[in-house]
Amino acid sequence: MSLTATELEELSLALADRLYIQVANWHLYLGDAGLAMTLAIECAARLDQGPGVCARQALEAVQVPIGGGSSRLPLARLLPPGQLRDLEDVLENVGH
Repeated sequence: MSLTATELEELSLALADRLYIQVANWHLYLGDAGLAMTLAIECAARLDQGPGVCARQALEAVQVPIGGGSSRLPLARLLPPGQLRDLEDVLENVGH
């Protein structure tokens, strides 16, 4: 399944205000972190694999620079566990 530019933008917007990185008690939404479109692109490339596999692989594929870019972590390691289910929920509705 491929997404149109409009669908990709809609997916990015859906992720921007729903998913967040958690560091200690601090939440940074993906839209504010500039990661929503990157995650949307990674998800779009994997939609054929189903929401569960797509979500997990896309979160591993997005590498987040930390410490001024001196190191990188997969986005999957920065999201609280409940956010994976939220991403799967968003992906279940893509293209419907």
